[in-house]
Amino acid sequence: MDVQEHRLQVKLVSDMEKVFPSRKPSEDGAVSRLTALKGETVSFQIAYYGDVGRKQRGTARIKAPDGIRVRVKKVGLVPCAYPCHMERDEGYLTTEPGLYPDLLEDLGEFGFPIISGQWRSLWIDIETTEDTPAGEYPVKIILESRVHAPGMRPLSAEADMTAEILNTALPELKIRHTEWFHCDCLAEYYGVEVFSERHWEIIENFVRHAVKRGCNMLLTPVFTPPLDTAVNGERRTVQLVDVTVSDQGYEFGYDRFRQWVEMCRRCGIRYFEISHLFSQWGAKAAPKIIGRVNGEERKIFGWETGAGGEEYRKFLQTFLVSFTEEIERLGIGKQCYFHVSDEPEEKDLESYIHAKNLVKEYLSGYRMIDALSEYRFYEQGAVEEPVCANDHIEPFLKNRPPRLWTYYCTAQPLAVSNRFIALPGFRTRILGIQLYKYAVSGFLHWGYNFYNSEFSLYPIDPYQCTDADGAFPSGDPFLVYPGKDGKPVDSIRSMLMEKAMADLCAMDHLEKLTDRETVMKCLMEEEHGEITFRAYPQKASYLAEVRENINAAIRAAISKNARKLP
Repeated sequence: MDVQEHRLQVKLVSDMEKVFPSRKPSEDGAVSRLTALKGETVSFQIAYYGDVGRKQRGTARIKAPDGIRVRVKKVGLVPCAYPCHMERDEGYLTTEPGLYPDLLEDLGEFGFPIISGQWRSLWIDIETTEDTPAGEYPVKIILESRVHAPGMRPLSAEADMTAEILNTALPELKIRHTEWFHCDCLAEYYGVEVFSERHWEIIENFVRHAVKRGCNMLLTPVFTPPLDTAVNGERRTVQLVDVTVSDQGYEFGYDRFRQWVEMCRRCGIRYFEISHLFSQWGAKAAPKIIGRVNGEERKIFGWETGAGGEEYRKFLQTFLVSFTEEIERLGIGKQCYFHVSDEPEEKDLESYIHAKNLVKEYLSGYRMIDALSEYRFYEQGAVEEPVCANDHIEPFLKNRPPRLWTYYCTAQPLAVSNRFIALPGFRTRILGIQLYKYAVSGFLHWGYNFYNSEFSLYPIDPYQCTDADGAFPSGDPFLVYPGKDGKPVDSIRSMLMEKAMADLCAMDHLEKLTDRETVMKCLMEEEHGEITFRAYPQKASYLAEVRENINAAIRAAISKNARKLP
């Protein structure tokens, strides 16, 4: 049999690139040299094109010096049946339903696919630690195909990258960063009993990974969070606090809560986001609360319980006194943040204020936050620490609260930063610069691992459905996929969120070494225009250049400070 001539083409592309099978990747933001601080992970991609007659399988070999860890993952395509809302801007990569690059999978035994006539990519992470020696690290990636049939000739290609590690460590994230954690979705997907030993193992795997990707705050289900739940519907119970009802009133058990706190401490969580005390979208009702009554567990509060009801008021009074004593005993009182109700609208102002007044006496001295968009809530004193949608933040910036957070979700499809799969990577990563420039105190997103339909009517398979069954643009409900071993699997978007937070940490570090003016010069606003939440350069190369500017300024500051030493 004649041996056919085939080729394997490769291109270095940016970590902000999304490589589609039918498109030649751009060179926007692509570099052959990266710089990083100690403890930071830097990433790039190798796009490859198989000029082959039939599918082949490839392997990747790495040549790199000791001191760094190089990981190679294949970028998998996922179904995006609902990539975007009808209300959208012109900045989406595509708006057509289809298969989109997002999933970052280990190569495994069978390597990566080389499919004739298609572009695919490999994701490369260069991981460092605080102990990584400073210096240059040349990295060579060798791609080779395996021969599985007569007439096939092995293909090979190489790509080179140099990583320079600066002689300083990436500092800890200063702001609060939470991606809402859904314990019920993990129990449902893996088919385990809530808070069984295996469930705790899986939870810890996912929490530890969230910390690795830049989260330092965790939604804590004191009671089952009343989030994305149909009116009169229920989500699976994940309640950390035991409640016993007797003729004498309410008693509380904190064994599971203490276990949660200890787990969080092991994983590196710094702050505890206590689940909402009232229902979503207006604080009209109580959350679902399970209590033991006459030796039997049953629902004692829920949708049928009006927020202003006397019995729930008595419960909250007793619970909050007991709970605040517990968190003080554990030494985490200053690390706890409380919620009233998620995403109230202007029409809900009265009910929200009423609910807030029911609890504020017992939460005096504690931080309270809520996601909302209407400035009147802050103006009326309803919330002291608003979490404002990034497309409604301008009034808050003009009349600035002492502490201001931001968030985005399905409802922010126009102009602003977001993390939908169909958006270019720079639109996710720009967040770090925005958070720094406007000195934002925290960032919140609702979906770290939401594997349900909208309103939690039924579970979905996140490998088959990335849009909560047509409710939200693909990618909005979750950042990570559930792996077979009870561990999360990254997405391009989870890595880009990590990069955004690393950019923020690097800017904070540079400011500490120099001053804020030096950092702002690195943003090159004179050349590219003012950076706002709605306006920013629409290209990956801008962000790549900014980060190199920041690292160069850090290098210069370190060198200058070293010369001052006796």
